[in-house]
Amino acid sequence: MDALTQIDTIVTLLTELEVETRREHLGGDGGGLCRLRGKAVVFIDLDADAATQVSRCLEALALMPEVGDRFLPPAIREQVEQLRK
Repeated sequence: MDALTQIDTIVTLLTELEVETRREHLGGDGGGLCRLRGKAVVFIDLDADAATQVSRCLEALALMPEVGDRFLPPAIREQVEQLRK
């Protein structure tokens, strides 16, 4: 699965979990999960390369316990589980 497909898959899952995603120019090494006014938001840094964007999205998923109850493609599930260790 290429990086753009991974990002799209993760964004779809985040949307199902009612987590807002924002694609913003953040300088190339930003992005990730935060809370704004009590709501979970994942920022995707448009200035970062695709691998960094995927990494930040995977890190965000790893912080969300509710992801364990959802279907994830095996390649993404494996990466999330590795980050949780």
